[in-house]
Amino acid sequence: MSFDDRLRLIMITDGAGDLPRLRTAVREAFAGGCRCVQVREPGWSGRQLWDACAALRPVVKDHEGLLLVNDRLDLARAGGADGAQVGHRSLPPDAARRALGSGRLLGFSAHDDAELAAAARAGCDFALLSPVWPTDCKPGAQPLGVARAASLTAGASLPVIWLGGVTPAVSADLRALAPSERPQGLAAMSGVLDSADPAEACRLLLDALP
Repeated sequence: MSFDDRLRLIMITDGAGDLPRLRTAVREAFAGGCRCVQVREPGWSGRQLWDACAALRPVVKDHEGLLLVNDRLDLARAGGADGAQVGHRSLPPDAARRALGSGRLLGFSAHDDAELAAAARAGCDFALLSPVWPTDCKPGAQPLGVARAASLTAGASLPVIWLGGVTPAVSADLRALAPSERPQGLAAMSGVLDSADPAEACRLLLDALP
């Protein structure tokens, strides 16, 4: 399985619609080693998303990083982002792959082995597996837990990135796993955005990966 190391840590925006805050957070996260930001702002129009990606692009480019956008395959294909992340409310992964075309990264949000397999068959570049730990973003959702997530990751035929409750506090859980049991990457939202020191939060998370 090929894997772009820039996906080892993805900072996902939280939908607050505050672009100045996001620009600051991206600068700080990239200072801590993060090399990918996923713009997830469901309240923004297509034009607002395009303008936001354009505003974030200079920081991303300065660090030779990646810029992804949630759901908007059209925006990514038009050159506004390096790729897109889709989930169960978007197109199925095979249709998303066809719509996005080649040359752009495609991630799929998975929750079990069947969805991981579907993402692999469709030619997705990676899957976000969630929720691994309890998270306020999905209240009531049953977390997979580290053992189950590790098992699903080991059985997947594409790179798997863990999402859900990812904060520096989970570093101990990751270090308790053998390097071969750990995910290829992590994706964090509040664990980075709401941190008092986003750069340090990124360093701690990256240090816990193989």
